[in-house]
Amino acid sequence: MLEVEVRYRTDDRAGVIARLLALGAQLAQDRVDVDQYFNAPDRDLKASDEAFRLRRIGDTNCLTYKGPKRDTETKTRLEIEIPLGEGADVAADTGRMLAALGFRPVVVVRKKRLVYSFTRSGFAMEACFDDVELVGPFVELEILAEEEQCEAAKAVLLQTATDLGLTEKELRSYLGMTLATQGKE
Repeated sequence: MLEVEVRYRTDDRAGVIARLLALGAQLAQDRVDVDQYFNAPDRDLKASDEAFRLRRIGDTNCLTYKGPKRDTETKTRLEIEIPLGEGADVAADTGRMLAALGFRPVVVVRKKRLVYSFTRSGFAMEACFDDVELVGPFVELEILAEEEQCEAAKAVLLQTATDLGLTEKELRSYLGMTLATQGKE
C-alpha cells in the first residue's frame, strides 16, 4: 500500500477545520502519538530516505517501515505497518528486541494529533492536525492507495489542499525536522 501524503504549515487551523467540516469531514480521533525511530544495523535509513519506527498510540503499538519518497511534489512512499500487542510491556520488549538485532534508536517524535476523516472523489482521506514537540503545528492530508491509484490519489490530495487554502507545503519529515532542532541532522 502506498501512503500518499502532503504536509503544510498553517496559521489558520480554525479556518481549515471549518472548510473540512463543510466537505463532510468528521473528527475521528484525538490522540497522542509517540514514535521511536530506529536506524538499521546494515545501512543508514536516513541516507536512503527510509524510516523505521515503533509507534505508540495509547496502549496500541505497531511497527512501520516507510520506503523512499517517490516524487518531490508529495511524500508518496511505500508504507508497511505491522500491528503489535497492546501495552507498555510490549513496546519495551519490542525496543529491546530491535536493539538486540542491532537496530539503533535515533530519536523519539511526540505529537498531539486530531484526525478528521472524509471521502473525496472516491478516496477515503484523513486530515491530521499535528502539534509536534520541538517543531510546531502542521496539517497532513493522507490517502492510502494501491499503486494503480497513485496518480489519481495525488491529484485529489493536491486539489483538496488547494480547496482548504493550504499553501505552505513542508516536504521534510517530522523525524528530519526533530533531528534538525536537536542539531543531529
